[in-house]
Amino acid sequence: MSDNQNLLAEQRRALILDEVRRRGGVRVNELTRKLNVSDMTVRRDLDALARQGVVEKVHGGAVPVVEASTHEPGFEAKSALELSAKEDIARAAAALVAPGSAIALSGGTTTYALAHHLLDVPDLTVVTNSVRVADVFHTAQRSGGAGGQRPGAATVVLTGGVRTPSDSLVGPVADQAIRSLHFDVLFLGVHGISVEAGLSTPNLAEAETNRHLVQAARRVVVVADHTKWGTVGLSSFAGLAEVDSLVTDAGLPAAVREEIAEHLPSLVVAGEQADAQDG
Repeated sequence: MSDNQNLLAEQRRALILDEVRRRGGVRVNELTRKLNVSDMTVRRDLDALARQGVVEKVHGGAVPVVEASTHEPGFEAKSALELSAKEDIARAAAALVAPGSAIALSGGTTTYALAHHLLDVPDLTVVTNSVRVADVFHTAQRSGGAGGQRPGAATVVLTGGVRTPSDSLVGPVADQAIRSLHFDVLFLGVHGISVEAGLSTPNLAEAETNRHLVQAARRVVVVADHTKWGTVGLSSFAGLAEVDSLVTDAGLPAAVREEIAEHLPSLVVAGEQADAQDG
């Protein structure tokens, strides 16, 4: 794999993580041969992956960190991960939004990044069950000065409900609000995505609310960085057949892209020249 010599660090680390998860562990000397990079480069990559909490370093290599399927990190903890990837994804996803459309944004740090990129899209109606996403739009509206709301500012509907560790509002109140609505596009952040489990989350109530979001949308766009692939939470709420498009980042390995393309109508890889790959 000599062509991996010039891979970006995040792409190389995605390949390493995929190898660790697939094989249940790898040795440093195996990775140096496979990736054609130095021992020190591999160790730096493993250090970075260990700081993200996705691998555990052991003598001579690394093994995957097996989190409980019910573990749900808080918003602040997730905000610190994959920042550049989330920005790339948010920018690419914002390009899919037409002025004047009705969209929904689920909870999550990637949809939070997306919200910032939507502030200049005029006349949107935004439905969200994310306190953080709603705050982005409300803060922007308050900055409109003495005249009040900015011209073309989004109309925001916050669903209400019970707050989760990731600052999403879920439960019967949120579900009832969503059931009566219809969106042109749903932008959905996920805890995990895989062929077998589809879209999943550690939170049972959030899974139910996400099901209602999916059902209310004409088009479902999942926004998820490469680390979400292969992760499975406690509860699945949608199969890949219900997803119209996945917007992800350039860290996703080529083999995984091919696998996704077999199951989804559209794969958008943000941060690359060829942004769209249709399956």
